[in-house]
Amino acid sequence: MLSMVVAALCSSYFLDMTSYFSSEHIQQWLSKSGSFAPLVYMMVMATAVVFSPIPSLPLDIAAGAYFGPILGTVYSVIGALGGAVVSFLIARYLGRESVERVLGGHVNFCSSCSDKLLTKIVFISRLLPVVSFDVISYGAGLTKMSLRKFALATGVSMVSLTFIYNYSGAFLVFGTGLTVAL
Repeated sequence: MLSMVVAALCSSYFLDMTSYFSSEHIQQWLSKSGSFAPLVYMMVMATAVVFSPIPSLPLDIAAGAYFGPILGTVYSVIGALGGAVVSFLIARYLGRESVERVLGGHVNFCSSCSDKLLTKIVFISRLLPVVSFDVISYGAGLTKMSLRKFALATGVSMVSLTFIYNYSGAFLVFGTGLTVAL
């Protein structure tokens, strides 16, 4: 686990991930993928969630620009949820032992927290764009939270922000859109 973190940090330092995953570059990949573009996109989104140095915001914007705000949101949610579940499972089955080994003993990962409380925490944290999506996925896997509740809280709570990001991508390309009154 520690080696994965070090590799991720080194790769983000030595490789310019943001230019490689720019919205324009992603749209070029999708154009070359033809009818497989939705599947390619969802797999890239899932990979971006599992490997933290890969930024996911440009993916959302590119999906909105390429697929439109509705399909872009659907594909983004499916891909991000798939990546979140994989991250959760990696932490669940590989993470706890590694963290305990590094810290030299038993570590308490909210073992007294109920599934209901953990579900609320995941749900609320997904609504806040400043909270790392990846950290929440891996962190939840270290708790006793059920995979079912994690997936439900993640899937439901990320739809609104994902739509906003995808809509922004579509708006940037098409130049017109919904008027939102605040």
